[in-house]
Amino acid sequence: MKTMSETIKFILNNELREVSHLPPTTTILQFLRLQERLTGTKEGCAEGDCGACTVIVGKLEGDAVNYEAINACIVFLPTLDGGHLITVEHLGMNPVQKAMVSCHGSQCGFCTPGFVMSLTALMHNKDNATDENIQDSIAGNLCRCTGYRPILDAARLANKAKERHLSTDLKTLRTLQRQKMFSYEHGGQKFFSPRTAEELADVLAQYPAATLLAGGTDVGLWVTKHHRTLETVIYTGNVSALQQITKTAAGLEIGGAVSYSHAFDSLAGYDESLEELLRRFASTQIRNLGTVGGNIANGSPIGDGPPPLIALGAKLVLRSKAGTRTLPLEDYFLAYQKQDRKSGEFVEKVLVPAKPENVLFKAYKISKRFDQDISAVCGAFALTMKDDKIESARIAFGGMAATPKRAAAAEKALNGKTWNEASARAAMSALSEDFKPLTDMRATAEYRMQVAQNLLYRFYLETTEPKTETRVYNYVEV
Repeated sequence: MKTMSETIKFILNNELREVSHLPPTTTILQFLRLQERLTGTKEGCAEGDCGACTVIVGKLEGDAVNYEAINACIVFLPTLDGGHLITVEHLGMNPVQKAMVSCHGSQCGFCTPGFVMSLTALMHNKDNATDENIQDSIAGNLCRCTGYRPILDAARLANKAKERHLSTDLKTLRTLQRQKMFSYEHGGQKFFSPRTAEELADVLAQYPAATLLAGGTDVGLWVTKHHRTLETVIYTGNVSALQQITKTAAGLEIGGAVSYSHAFDSLAGYDESLEELLRRFASTQIRNLGTVGGNIANGSPIGDGPPPLIALGAKLVLRSKAGTRTLPLEDYFLAYQKQDRKSGEFVEKVLVPAKPENVLFKAYKISKRFDQDISAVCGAFALTMKDDKIESARIAFGGMAATPKRAAAAEKALNGKTWNEASARAAMSALSEDFKPLTDMRATAEYRMQVAQNLLYRFYLETTEPKTETRVYNYVEV
């Protein structure tokens, strides 16, 4: 395959940009501040945590543009090819900006552009945003001086406005769409953006040591924090087949490049506990970038995606130029930072079985902060029941071992038993055979073990105790 360097083409605010003079791992934030001198977009953490760098990116989907808020500090510039990038300078005094002024939602102002961009994206996508929508949309934006009350007041005020939708020149945007793989090279660094799974398999076979890039929520930090030079990057975000979610009689087929935002509703339907875990998974900006396949492929022992998927019996489809193979998700994780992914393979899809009515399922996340924090322990539990007997148990934890891992001894203690306090207690004790957790900055080993046991007991209580009836009392002031 011959490498032909092309030009990165996208719309910046309302003007066409063509870039061919920057390394492919240049971040959007670096481009905006150093090249365009658009300094409204701020650098705070350079790792996607504080939200000061929030911008809005639009991608053409059919006859419409899908706009989402993202962190500019960890996203590489070539991923913008064919898209529409919006910064705070482009908004003018839109409803969110006006409301921030009216409600005194800014003091030092450093974080304000990020809040404005997050809320503008929300207002574009939600005609009548709830307070929960508002708070979720800015969970990834940190403010250290104003306090959040006036910002929330501003969001509620802007929510009443009618004219608040984003747009661009669709005709120009259509001309930027590519039918074949986009390739870009500068200073010896290569970037490939295939359009089909076949192109992805071919280019990965040619460059088996390449860095596979999905959302960049991990890979971006390799550059911004670890200062690594990535010689060859292959981007999966434009492979149409990897962007699909298919519902079948057997369950869900989630493409490897589907973001957590796009998969949210499909996965949240399994259980309200999984919905809460997904909402706490990360900020909206990170969920808009981070992918289901990428969260699995990087093999992190503290990723929140694998434990519930393992408990549900998910399988992984890996593809290469030689073909595909399917394996249980838990078998993909071999050891710390070692996964069963052969040379030239990529995650094509994740198969999540439909949840039968006779399965009890819950997932839990324990972290120091409620929003936007890495788990100390993530636990997921699934029991296949026949009457009051457990036919089979699947228990998986993150944060308890070098990889996401099933609790084999605890499962054995439950299989064939009646689901009662005695069997729950026996399984809790068996967890000490399954895990020897580490002490680190997030938790001590003793804390992790106690939490894991308590989560199992919580699961027992929530699946056996009758739900308490909600009572509404009317109080009369005297």
